[in-house]
Amino acid sequence: MNAKKPITYKDAGVDIDAGNRFVDMIKPLVKQTSRPEVLTDIGGFGGLFSLNSGKYKRPTLVAATDGVGTKLKLAFMLDKHDTVGIDLVAMCVNDLIVQGAEPLFFLDYLATAKLSPEQAVEVVKGIAEGCKQSNCALLGGETAEMPGMYSGGEYDLAGFSVGVVDNDNIIDGSTITKGDQVIGIASSGLHSNGFSLARKIFIETLNLDLSSQPEELDQPLGLELLTPTKIYVKSILNLVKNFNIKGIAHITGGGLLENLPRILPQHSKAIIKRDSWEKPVIFEMLRQGGNIPEDEMFRTFNYGIGMTLVVAPDQADDIIGRLAGLGEKAYLIGEIAAAQTPTVELV
Repeated sequence: MNAKKPITYKDAGVDIDAGNRFVDMIKPLVKQTSRPEVLTDIGGFGGLFSLNSGKYKRPTLVAATDGVGTKLKLAFMLDKHDTVGIDLVAMCVNDLIVQGAEPLFFLDYLATAKLSPEQAVEVVKGIAEGCKQSNCALLGGETAEMPGMYSGGEYDLAGFSVGVVDNDNIIDGSTITKGDQVIGIASSGLHSNGFSLARKIFIETLNLDLSSQPEELDQPLGLELLTPTKIYVKSILNLVKNFNIKGIAHITGGGLLENLPRILPQHSKAIIKRDSWEKPVIFEMLRQGGNIPEDEMFRTFNYGIGMTLVVAPDQADDIIGRLAGLGEKAYLIGEIAAAQTPTVELV
């Protein structure tokens, strides 16, 4: 046999040293998100979290997982990676809070063809920021370098979060009844859904330059589209201390038409007034640019409402006032009525 040059893992496209350097770079970011219950630093095989069960009569864990979706394509195109991590956290913790659960910790998974520690640190900056906004610890994660699986410079993101709620305080929509009011809390924009359609309209159909600034916007189109998903955790945790919130729906893919019925009891529907809230201009640009029917806008996008609350009529005004004091734009957008099956009726 002829002598051959030894082939290393690095020759195959996996740089272990780069991975180690990346872990060292993100340790200060992770430390900023720590909570007293966290017992370990990153780098171990698993993160340890000591649940303070004494705070709860019957502690119930709630878990949620999600990704960022094709919004990542815009981050690649703009080479801007410090906000998609906020989206990743938001899509998980906003799902926890709808059941009244306080997010405790978050774990992320970043997969790429070739790890760029500098790029990956930007991603983790966003994840850490999202964790700080929701007061949950970045307990750990995984970075996978997989040559041949992704195009150069691209990556995928997924994550999950665990929260806790006292069993007696779980919000599940079961007490929603006819006459209850629906409050909508404003979104910060598209959040993290509908981007396949948005890219098709703005980039493929209208051929718009993401670095350009349309006169309708206060910033370049690309930055507008990358606006992070709003995290509602602290505002809703504030509300549940003093108000009886009967049901909460996170408005993501499927919009109001698909998400609000998920929390409605049988024989009820939500009557939503189409024009009862201010819709961010980006949605009108999409509607006009793609000639999208309005019902399709309601089914594809959050259309300016990122979270809905169902509450008793006598509490609606006070809750909207409390949300305003917390810096949230909130609107009375509808009410609950009798119906054969849970649905949303637009009027």
